[in-house]
Amino acid sequence: MVVVFAVPLVLGDSTAKPERTVQDNVITSERSPKVRVRLPESAKYVGADRWVLYDIADCELHAFVDADAQKNVQRLYWVQFEGYVPSRSDLHHTYDSPRHATIGGWDFYVDSWVRAKAEETRAGSDFQHIVNLIEAKGYQLPAGMMYVRFVHLLDEQKQQELMIIYAEDLMGIGYSAADLQKGGRFYDRWPSLDEALVERGENAFSLAR
Repeated sequence: MVVVFAVPLVLGDSTAKPERTVQDNVITSERSPKVRVRLPESAKYVGADRWVLYDIADCELHAFVDADAQKNVQRLYWVQFEGYVPSRSDLHHTYDSPRHATIGGWDFYVDSWVRAKAEETRAGSDFQHIVNLIEAKGYQLPAGMMYVRFVHLLDEQKQQELMIIYAEDLMGIGYSAADLQKGGRFYDRWPSLDEALVERGENAFSLAR
């Protein structure tokens, strides 16, 4: 069975639903880019959302989680297809992370961070959208998570991207977000934790073209 739990996108006078389909934890995209993204069998598909981000970018995200019996999220898998709308051809993505990974033959920018659930979230952001989607399905994010983001730019104009984010509950390793942020009491441990997180993130999905 093919599953897409969709939140519609309104573009002008038309309503556009998520284009990609999900079956057996595989997201199939026929364009921008044409790819199949496979997530772990353990992950539960939460659903999809599509909207125009700040009136400039067409975004479609798909969320998967590993959670306990009380629906407390332990791991998050966030896959997003994004491109500037045609009327904003003047805009370009400006990722500049020095870290890169090659996955499925594609180059990805890599960056990572820790974040407390209580931190302020920008209204209308993609982070707000994924939190709303997760919570609408009865799941709860933990007090703090560590995130690694992989971004592949699809075109030389840097207007379209495939973004994949993997995140883990920090309490699983006994830390809070404040502990590992700059100035935190265990900030010196973040580089080694970060290295291991990136490796797990790379192994959390696979791509087939």
